[in-house]
Amino acid sequence: MDRQILHVDVNNAFLSWTAVNMLKNGYPVDIRTIPSIIGGDEERRSGIVLAKSQVAKKFGIITGEPIYFARKKCNKLEVFSGDFKVFKKYSNDLYNLFLEYTDKIERFSIDECFLDLTEFMRGRKLIDIAKEINLRVQNELGFTVNIGISSNKLLAKMASDFEKPNKIHTLYEYEIEDKMWCLPVSELFMIGKKTVPKLHNLRIKTIGDLAKTNKDFLVKRFGKFGILMWNYANGIDDSEVNSKKEDPKSIGNSVTLPKDVTDIEEIYKIVIALSEQVSYRLRKHNLVANTVNVQLRTKDFKDYSHQKQLKFTTSSTKEIIETAKLITLEMYKNEPIRLVGVRVDNLENKDEIQLSMFSNDFKQEKLDNVLDNLKLKYGYNAITRAGELEIKEIVKGKDKKL
Repeated sequence: MDRQILHVDVNNAFLSWTAVNMLKNGYPVDIRTIPSIIGGDEERRSGIVLAKSQVAKKFGIITGEPIYFARKKCNKLEVFSGDFKVFKKYSNDLYNLFLEYTDKIERFSIDECFLDLTEFMRGRKLIDIAKEINLRVQNELGFTVNIGISSNKLLAKMASDFEKPNKIHTLYEYEIEDKMWCLPVSELFMIGKKTVPKLHNLRIKTIGDLAKTNKDFLVKRFGKFGILMWNYANGIDDSEVNSKKEDPKSIGNSVTLPKDVTDIEEIYKIVIALSEQVSYRLRKHNLVANTVNVQLRTKDFKDYSHQKQLKFTTSSTKEIIETAKLITLEMYKNEPIRLVGVRVDNLENKDEIQLSMFSNDFKQEKLDNVLDNLKLKYGYNAITRAGELEIKEIVKGKDKKL
């Protein structure tokens, strides 16, 4: 029996959820109907467009651009701050609604889920269930969703990205050629911006072009990723809807600074504070990292990002700080910096690996555990390194899960 899969994606989630919450609290205008955006704190220079209304979109405003530029495009633009507690509430409300249909739900992000209804059809058609969910979300929760329908997760997700908003689309195997192969190759799930020009250079412009390309040729050019691209272009995906909680794939923090920083020692202080938060979260998840990554963004929005492999897997604050500082020193070019980020990647469960006897983790682990317990008892900022004391107000509230 073919699997019965839905992918549900909230339309313009952050702005929609903010609008619904404001209306419930007596705000007289639905901000979805005016030129509006959800943005960061302009005074602290973390002001970028996180979400935009359809009206704002008509002015050429794009997600990710500085609010300063967005205001130049529309002088009547209304800016509203986002509230993660509000986003989490409506995300949970949506999830609870899904639980009335199936317990096989995979949260793909805060605003999208996969649902496996194979064992929960009860004699109904999947399209009818999708229509019912779509209508209930709109009537009961106050926002809209796109729903993709198929027999696997990949095709369901591709379908939900077709025409928006508030639409339901199918994409079964027999529909791939007509509905998916005509799309630009950049529209295929997992194809990133760096891969697109490489494919274009090979005269692969559409998903259909990719699907018809020799698989062995793609493997020679792209390695294992070539197999994945070819499979996805042909609608092949055997992955299950994973309703189990998974460990994070990476953990990172970043901070946008209230003023540009050019002194490497000042940047080090920020790197130290961020590394402390990252390593603390690693230990809370009982994870260890193999790689440390540092990001620097200049005042001109030029991004630098370097990473370094650790000699041993670790959650040691000291090891992560030392590696992050070394990366920073290697890539800093004396340019004014407005954003600093630290991230750890290639994470593993600590209980499933063998720590090397040559690492310093054993002594450092005892120290980190003592400090972690003090933080749990007296608050995170009770015990910090000197560097964090000087920038804790900058970093406060900027914790970001990646």
